Amino acid sequence: MAHIKFTQAALAELKKRGLLSHPLLLIADDGGGKYSLAGGSCSIGASFSIIKLSKLDPDYPEVLENEAGVELYTSKYDLTLLEDNLVMDYVNGGLLLKNDSGLLDGAMRIGDGDRLLAANHAVQQTGVKNC
Repeated sequence: MAHIKFTQAALAELKKRGLLSHPLLLIADDGGGKYSLAGGSCSIGASFSIIKLSKLDPDYPEVLENEAGVELYTSKYDLTLLEDNLVMDYVNGGLLLKNDSGLLDGAMRIGDGDRLLAANHAVQQTGVKNC
């Protein structure tokens, strides 16, 4: 299983935002997923988001183990972009994500899964070309 470490600063920020009592997703936000906060960019692996869920989503079955007890999930696809030794921190007013290769995202976004699903329900992509 994949593992993530949370700094005390990151945990304090997640707690302040009321997120620690919900299951959370960590997603690579490339603009194409059902929980995407990005507006359709072609920046795969350059932007990551935390999504608050009201219930588990079977499309995101991969558990990100951690000593902090945060209920955090991702998908097999997202795991390929995350790699080993993930660390989430809170620095200069933003949540950041890094691993052994360096900084993955210095300003992660946070979204509400129920609202995103409702907003994206009627969105259909037509004529979309590969990046």
